[in-house]
Amino acid sequence: MIRLLIADDQALVRGALSALLGLERDIDVVAEVGRGDEVVEAARASGAEVAMLDIEMPGLDGIAAAARLHDEVPACRVLIVTTFGRPGYLKRAMQSGASGFVVKDTPAPQLADAVRRIAQGLRVVDPALAAESLAQGDSPLTERETDVLEAARAGGSIADIARILHLSEGTVRNHLSSAIGKTGGRNRADAARIAETNGWL
Repeated sequence: MIRLLIADDQALVRGALSALLGLERDIDVVAEVGRGDEVVEAARASGAEVAMLDIEMPGLDGIAAAARLHDEVPACRVLIVTTFGRPGYLKRAMQSGASGFVVKDTPAPQLADAVRRIAQGLRVVDPALAAESLAQGDSPLTERETDVLEAARAGGSIADIARILHLSEGTVRNHLSSAIGKTGGRNRADAARIAETNGWL
């Protein structure tokens, strides 16, 4: 039996995935959590071999949770299953140590097969998303530009962003200007939206 952990902040989705995959003769759903910061402890406590993680979760997003699992419970392999099939998310997920990435509208038999393949040590990636990711290339943003856009999403002033990131206001303006140019946004809010849509944030 493959011991499976399911992490999704939507109880209905989590329950449906658990019910569907629990019907498989070789998959045992041993834990369910609704927060990303509960994943590592649940994996340890349940002895899960595969963790199926959503990206958008409170406490810790699925990509950060995958990285923590990779570091702290390396025997538990990660399959990201998300509504947000964005190329940037795929790249970040694989860099964090995830072994697979599929979207939530994947048919149940294919999802169960993905869990089996991940448990066998194979990689599973949605083919259309993989092709789009290759075509799009890497994020054009530097790490600091990404940090500044992340902080700008909350809608604070330049001074607020500077205080949060421990930077000067001039440095924040420079990074925002560069990020706006690279994303083709009209302003910082538009640049943050474009970066988020592409999975760069």
